[in-house]
Amino acid sequence: MEKQIRDIIEAALSEDIGTGDITTQATVNPKKQGRARAIAKNDFIIAGIDVFEETFHCLDKSIKVKKMVEDGHRAKKGDVIAEVAGKLSNILQAERVALNLFQRMCGIATLTVRYVEAVRSSKAKILDTRKTVPGLRVLDKMAVRIGGGANHRTGLYDGVLIKDNHIEAAGGITAAVKAQRKHLPHTLKIEVETKNMKEVKEAL
Repeated sequence: MEKQIRDIIEAALSEDIGTGDITTQATVNPKKQGRARAIAKNDFIIAGIDVFEETFHCLDKSIKVKKMVEDGHRAKKGDVIAEVAGKLSNILQAERVALNLFQRMCGIATLTVRYVEAVRSSKAKILDTRKTVPGLRVLDKMAVRIGGGANHRTGLYDGVLIKDNHIEAAGGITAAVKAQRKHLPHTLKIEVETKNMKEVKEAL
């Protein structure tokens, strides 16, 4: 698991557990072992099953997670997604974060599949945007890929997209494109957000 994803998981666990799970501490014997199952409540695309597993391991490496499916699998209502076994108190502390991240990724992948299937007979491609929840972009974009979509730029640093506000600030599409070409290597493409064919022609 790459460090960036582990950092997201650890931050989420820290946010949720804080100084300690006061409910679990009061009600669960710290030595008690337990088992849990993740069962699908409806049909969806699996995305982030490794993130689900890693969330438990970030809190307690001794917890065993048996994955019944892999990313991209079309789960059906009632399917067992995973089985978890280990110290019950730690399972209870990690399970909500594990499910929150996993459910979000599955939802994104499932919706992406619908869009991809809707345009399958055309030349259109489904790409994501930067409109993600702060801190979760790497997971959101991973889910899009699992759903058959493609990633656009990751951030402001790895791709050019001239939008309406840039165009207005530069004094028009032509001025914005010319200014951009002066600052970029010729190998990097420039994308321009347009509203009509007239603007498309000007951008070209």
